[in-house]
Amino acid sequence: MAVPRPKFSELKVITRNRLVEILESVPETKDLVIDPQLMKPLDHFTGASFLKEHGVNKIFKLETDRLDVGGNKRIYLLRPELLLTKYIADHINNDKKNGKSRSYKIVFVPKKLCVCEMILEQEGVYGDLSFDEFQLEFIPLDEDVLTLEMPSFLKDYFLEGDQTSVSFVARSLVTLQQLYGTIPTMYGLGDCAKVVGEITKSILAEEPNPVDGSEISSLILIDRGADFVTPLCSQVTYAGVLDDTFGIKSGVVEFGPEVTGKDQTTKMLLNDQDQVFSDIRDRHFSNVFGYLSQKAKDVQSGYDKRQNLSSVSEMKKFVSDELRGLRDQHKGLVIHIGACETVLKTKTKENFERRLRAEHNMLELIEDKGDIDYIEECIIRQVNSPKTLQLLCLLSVTRGGLEPKLHQTLKHRFLQSFGHDHMLTFSTLKQLGLYTEFDSQRRNTFKTLSKRLNLVPKDGNKIDLKKPQDMAYVFSGAFTPISCRLLEQVLSNGFSAFEEMSRLLGVSVFSSQMPLSARHSNLNDTNPGGSKCKLVMFLGGCTFSEISAIRLLARKLGCRIIVATTAIVNGTRLLESISTPH
Repeated sequence: MAVPRPKFSELKVITRNRLVEILESVPETKDLVIDPQLMKPLDHFTGASFLKEHGVNKIFKLETDRLDVGGNKRIYLLRPELLLTKYIADHINNDKKNGKSRSYKIVFVPKKLCVCEMILEQEGVYGDLSFDEFQLEFIPLDEDVLTLEMPSFLKDYFLEGDQTSVSFVARSLVTLQQLYGTIPTMYGLGDCAKVVGEITKSILAEEPNPVDGSEISSLILIDRGADFVTPLCSQVTYAGVLDDTFGIKSGVVEFGPEVTGKDQTTKMLLNDQDQVFSDIRDRHFSNVFGYLSQKAKDVQSGYDKRQNLSSVSEMKKFVSDELRGLRDQHKGLVIHIGACETVLKTKTKENFERRLRAEHNMLELIEDKGDIDYIEECIIRQVNSPKTLQLLCLLSVTRGGLEPKLHQTLKHRFLQSFGHDHMLTFSTLKQLGLYTEFDSQRRNTFKTLSKRLNLVPKDGNKIDLKKPQDMAYVFSGAFTPISCRLLEQVLSNGFSAFEEMSRLLGVSVFSSQMPLSARHSNLNDTNPGGSKCKLVMFLGGCTFSEISAIRLLARKLGCRIIVATTAIVNGTRLLESISTPH
């Protein structure tokens, strides 16, 4: 029997209502100036017409340029970052200089920080402002995917030790449980997972839950730090390839003329409402084009039915029941076929097969000098700096660090080719353990995990990429994501699996069993692989490859698994998030 999955429309209602309160706190007509990074997340809850209904006259992006236009009331909506706060101070001081009088309100997402207030005080504009805070709840990207759209979480917590964001993750998990019932079992792997778990448990103990029972039987928290290997690998599922090639932002991808075939771009929301995308998102890319070709023939056959209609009633039924669906599928097919063609051209130009061979050798712990030569060639040719850096990091992580001479050589050549401003980046990578020198006193964690969790199939060539039964298909049969194997272990064997892995990884673990009344005892997760709905939360980001693998795992275990994350990441965004100044 199919296990029901919670519907997450209530989350959108909560966020939308909070935004309405903020907008209506400034009466009459006002302008809204939005941090560009918040625009796509907000699109999931609002639109231009909705904002206008609540008094917003004009909408602007928050940028460096002086904002001279607009009305006499202005609301700024932004993340609590120093540079963005400085932009606002510049706007206000420019208005003062020009004798323009306005009222200003800053709304920080999710929280106002003291350092931002200090900037405003130093710039002499603090007294001209009123303040508010606005927390975005989980954004449903798909029926089984939730995101908090917090791309800076990895850097904030794992690099800078800033626990501000942790409380907001916990609060969002509490909101989820206030809507769908207290989750009786919580497990966590990683130091951050333990902190989030303990805060969540503490809040739940203080605030009575109005919902009786639970639609979700267990919550599994996993630190991104437990598996940095997976996001460093090139993705080969359709959704992953789209993300690596075009960049999917908050569930939306923007295709240029090379895809659309017209002198214009088009934005596409990628979720289960797009039937074509829903059918191909988790497929290995090698099987997508053939499917689309067959689907195009099926759509054409559907159109051809018109030729055999003999009565007005048959024509009416065809138009009302089938024609719109055929047109929607046709439109989707044109875009996805164009996207596939563009991907193939791009991958051919990049010699993608050679890159995959190097990555697979690293994952299989095959030390091939040809792979070092390939990395050096990428450096010399200045192939996309984040993608080249991914190779350096993957080489280092899988080997448990590089021999000092090789470590220095690759680093030196990278800095010479891409610029010495990356010195700070290498310091950051060392801090996270992504690019390090070999230390005989430190064991190769990846090698140990690979053996213990059977991450590399004995014969990857035998894995069926068309009708996959093994999660390793998301990397062409070469590698199973560590995070997904960890999830499989804990769902199959319970908390003991995390305790064993914590000793290998040298990180904390967390476990909590919420007391349940006798009539809800059936919700207890005594059978970890049972049929109740599970929630896995990635702290520091999750890739589309992992989502595809988890969907396969859910089918194998006969349960529902909802994937929640602080953000959707890939190798490029992960490295940019920790190297770009905030």
